Amino acid sequence: MPQNEDVETLERLLAYVAENRRVCPMPGRWNELWQLLPASDHLPEDERPALPLILAAWQSPALLKMLRLQEHIRFAARCGHLRVVDQFLRQLKESDWAHVGDY
Repeated sequence: MPQNEDVETLERLLAYVAENRRVCPMPGRWNELWQLLPASDHLPEDERPALPLILAAWQSPALLKMLRLQEHIRFAARCGHLRVVDQFLRQLKESDWAHVGDY
């Protein structure tokens, strides 16, 4: 069970990524985030996080991208990698993010 501090960090990070009409990191940065997530090959398929919506999937609706990013953040929290993901996302420049209305 996550500690209170981790739950608070998770809630703050989920709020942060939604600020300023953010959708998700731009494709290259989202791939970098994906590489930071712990390997999930050993997990059952239904417990693995889905791939980032980049490359051909970049045309997906903004809401799906937002939900996928949240899935990645929650996966990191479950695996004890939330602090690494938090630090990565907070160091991104605003230009590293896709925003509602950008596309």
